[in-house]
Amino acid sequence: MSDAVQRAVGDAAGPAPRGPIAIWMELLRMRVATMVFLTAALGGWLATRDPGLANLARCAEAGLYVLLVTGCASVLNQVVERETDALMDRTRMRPLVTGEIGVVSAVAGAVLLGVLGTVGLVLSFNMLSAVLVLATLVVYVCVYTPLKRVSTINTVVGAVPGAAPVLIGYAALAGEIGPLGWALFGAIFAWQFPHFMAIAWMYREDYAKAGHRMVPTEPGSEGMAGRYAMLYSLSIVPVTLMPALSGMAGPIYVLGALALGALYIVPSIQFAREESYSNARRLLFASIIYLPALMALLFVDPVMRGL
Repeated sequence: MSDAVQRAVGDAAGPAPRGPIAIWMELLRMRVATMVFLTAALGGWLATRDPGLANLARCAEAGLYVLLVTGCASVLNQVVERETDALMDRTRMRPLVTGEIGVVSAVAGAVLLGVLGTVGLVLSFNMLSAVLVLATLVVYVCVYTPLKRVSTINTVVGAVPGAAPVLIGYAALAGEIGPLGWALFGAIFAWQFPHFMAIAWMYREDYAKAGHRMVPTEPGSEGMAGRYAMLYSLSIVPVTLMPALSGMAGPIYVLGALALGALYIVPSIQFAREESYSNARRLLFASIIYLPALMALLFVDPVMRGL
């Protein structure tokens, strides 16, 4: 065990130990896992647009399998990064850092989750969705995770598996990837950059301590995070309007997407004009509101529902 990990374990000695359920909830990063489940299930529902309970149950089943495999990716990511996680204030209490769970147990649990999710997609849905979810796992663990210490391009690479669940859910129910699936993927792909830039700027010192190559940690990068955030927030609007341009969404969706786009663009511009903690937090808050609201809009739009 490295000195960094030993220091983190010593720092963590005070708090009461967590039980097995709490440990695995932390390893699975349940807030992220919940969003993965919802976006995958939404992708499945938009592939069918059937409001019946039986179809909703099928969409939820697909979302669960995708959640299991992304949970596997999350745990393996923390196994690989346990040394650097020990150096960061925001991650030093993760169970693999504190020693509340061992590497072998974590890897075994992750493999079980990955197998259950992949087999579930193969048996209950189709091979395409299983291939997509395994490709997402490989990109996240084998490409994105090590790339974080090599190049700032890691943010772009990481946005691919971040946007993949909606595509996988769509493929699971449709058996193919249609234009709407790609539009949803593009919207979530673009959404992540302002979100990431706000977090990276707020925790830039933490990332620098761990040796992560994020845009705000690079020499001479002042203003870059804000400009990237503004650029990608502007790109979200045309991407989210693609369903309407192809006749798959109606005026309710269009008006809502434009309003949500403005909600995201305004704080992104403010952050670009002045990179400050308050502006970064405002942008982060807007990003947290934006994605669930867009998903809800897709669900209630009459044209999307085929009414």
